[in-house]
Amino acid sequence: QARCSCPGDRGGAWSGAAAAAPLPPLCPSPARALGGRQAPVMPVIYSLVARGMVVLAEYSSPTHTGNFTTVTRVLLSKIPPDDGRMSYVYDCHAFHYVVADGYTFLCMSDEGTKRRIIFSFLENVREVFLGRFADVAATAIAFSLNDSFSPTLREQMAYYNDDPSSDQLGRVQQSIEDVKGVMMENIEKLLERGERIELLVDKTDLLSNQAFRFNRSSKKLLRSMQCRMVMRYVVVFIVIGLVIFFIAAMACGIDFGKC
Repeated sequence: QARCSCPGDRGGAWSGAAAAAPLPPLCPSPARALGGRQAPVMPVIYSLVARGMVVLAEYSSPTHTGNFTTVTRVLLSKIPPDDGRMSYVYDCHAFHYVVADGYTFLCMSDEGTKRRIIFSFLENVREVFLGRFADVAATAIAFSLNDSFSPTLREQMAYYNDDPSSDQLGRVQQSIEDVKGVMMENIEKLLERGERIELLVDKTDLLSNQAFRFNRSSKKLLRSMQCRMVMRYVVVFIVIGLVIFFIAAMACGIDFGKC
């Protein structure tokens, strides 16, 4: 069952011409090649540029095989001539196209490929094609531009299939994640620093309290020592006074009458 959908929509079943003339079966892709190994999954597998039903240039990945041309020719007959874009999901694959200035820029991809990448690829192909062949494409016959433009399709497919920087939104999201990571790290450092400062303040308060208690204890001890010293002096003076009194009493008598 084939479905058509606008970018970002869930899509629905075909109707009209599609129901009357269903697409032919799509041969399995990717193909088992190169010693039986499974071909790598690629966002863009096949692409073409057409003027109506006239295919001017096309390119398919050598690691994938299938009746892409047959399916795309049927699909070209169903695409309206008005400018727009659409995605058709068919047999675990998706066909995406952009119609602009009377030309159709179409590609096939895996169904799970992000559509923003696919339509970025198609828009880039459109800009390059119209920039180079705007004057001759209007009257060009089928595949007359294939030798000139299929290498460009190959290069663009390789770029969007292999280069992570081709996903601009993905790069922005990654940059946001990197910034969030740096911010979280800085916040954690600030919190850690705040905890250390709080611990330092607590220790300072503790030292201040200990210093205050030590100062109070020192003053108390000083006063106690001073009191003891005064008492000692008083006792010494009393003892000296008593010694002098007894010596004088012995020499002069108790009433000091002999002196």
